[in-house]
Amino acid sequence: MSDITKKIVQGVLEIHFNRPEKKNAITESMYKELAEAFIDARIDDEVKVVLIAGQKSCFTAGNDLADFMQNPPKDDDAAVFRFLMTVADFPKPIIAAVNGAAVGIGTTLLLHCDLVFCGENAKFQMPFVNLGLVPEFGSSYLLPLRVGHAKAAEWLLTGKTFDSHEAKLAGLINEVYSDETFFSAAFQHAQTLA
Repeated sequence: MSDITKKIVQGVLEIHFNRPEKKNAITESMYKELAEAFIDARIDDEVKVVLIAGQKSCFTAGNDLADFMQNPPKDDDAAVFRFLMTVADFPKPIIAAVNGAAVGIGTTLLLHCDLVFCGENAKFQMPFVNLGLVPEFGSSYLLPLRVGHAKAAEWLLTGKTFDSHEAKLAGLINEVYSDETFFSAAFQHAQTLA
């Protein structure tokens, strides 16, 4: 079974993180699959919208740090960079359905999504300061544009965890649904766009 699953349903490409035993922590091979899925979707006329999700209990805990240390990106063609560049320049709508942990790339990815819907139990964190890392995926530029300087500074400079209601109030996400309905709500929005 793949750590990334994909299927097209009524014009919507569903991409799911599928590594629940590791809280969907993203490996180099997962970045490769994600990049390929977005590259293919870009030119596939059947795909009108991309919907990215995890499972009910976890979106993604971010990068798998052990895998990242063993397989660091060596050049601009690394899988992680191909994924980041493809998503940043993606011409079709991207929707995220988030619940549980959305850590690091799990939060910064949302800045590149057109619509974001989450469940009550979504928890967001950008722990770059705690790891001694520079924020990724253009987040130090994009986050203040989305939520304002004060809230962006609070989240980026403290690495604090925040919930779905704080995320909605700040404007990071569009809507909060119950843990049982967040994915179906996101899929309905995706179908409407498709």
